[in-house]
Amino acid sequence: MRAGVTQGGAKRVVVVSPALADANNGNWQTARRWQHMLSATHSARITRDWPGAPGTEAHALAGQDEVMLALHARRSAPAIAAWAAQRGSQGLAVVLTGTDLYRDIATDATAQHSLALAQQLVVLQDLGPQALPEPWRAKTRVVFQSTTARATLVKTTRHLRAVMVGHLREEKDPHTLWAAARLLGGEAGVCIDHIGLALDAELAQAAVATAQACPHYRWLGGLPHAATRQRIQRAHVLVHASRLEGGAHVVMEAVCSGTPVLASRIPGNVGMLGADYAGYFEPGDAAGLAHLLRQARATQHQRGGWLARLAAQCALRAPLFAPAAERQALLNVVASLSPRD
Repeated sequence: MRAGVTQGGAKRVVVVSPALADANNGNWQTARRWQHMLSATHSARITRDWPGAPGTEAHALAGQDEVMLALHARRSAPAIAAWAAQRGSQGLAVVLTGTDLYRDIATDATAQHSLALAQQLVVLQDLGPQALPEPWRAKTRVVFQSTTARATLVKTTRHLRAVMVGHLREEKDPHTLWAAARLLGGEAGVCIDHIGLALDAELAQAAVATAQACPHYRWLGGLPHAATRQRIQRAHVLVHASRLEGGAHVVMEAVCSGTPVLASRIPGNVGMLGADYAGYFEPGDAAGLAHLLRQARATQHQRGGWLARLAAQCALRAPLFAPAAERQALLNVVASLSPRD
């Protein structure tokens, strides 16, 4: 269910994130953004471990915490279990990632236990509740993540610039992008930029091999977030080929920059873009992705063409990803959690 009306006074909130600033991944970005959004109304801090070692400042702060927002049912399971052992379920919300929803909760006992311990569960897109066992859906809320809006830029019609953003790992399915690049060839007028760190040596070798075989494909490695957002904003389309997502930051960043998305038809993408969105290809379908890229190229100069219709569909979804909407939904979650007695 969607969150209701915010009630109640200020609370001490701890956000548990399995990744901190040094990782600079989606979990950390969410934790940092939520801390900022909560800080005007509540006291909010971020930690990886809870309650911390006895005698430390972290342990003293833990004794004052009233609400826990724990990112990741499996990776934050020790903190979730420690909270439940001391406080019960009251005040505890577990925020479910893509690996939680679409992998771990089916097989991992610690992730399953985290679901049972939580007073509330939070998912990051509309189809998230459907991945949960029926008993847990009634205590589940949807909180769309957010990003700042950017102006839609005027873009060249000399070529089509596609960008894919995601570290090189299997869940992001870079193989489909590479196969599509080979199917397109340089004569299609489609240029592909690929942004992401090499987290897997074999995938890095494959990226280099694709760049050597396909001059229209460039692997740019990892870039700072600001530079990545600029490239998303300047691209004609964002390619999002993932096999597993809980609610990808790059999808909302593209939508809020006026850049249409070509996305794999997986629940994490459909829950963000809508069931009727016209820019899906099937997971792992390189030919389908190549077809959509050709279609985008063929219609990019048409005022009411297919690519323009994708942009219009994305514009209708953009309000879901507004910071004010996320902040209100987050405040509603905190207000609904019962603090310890």
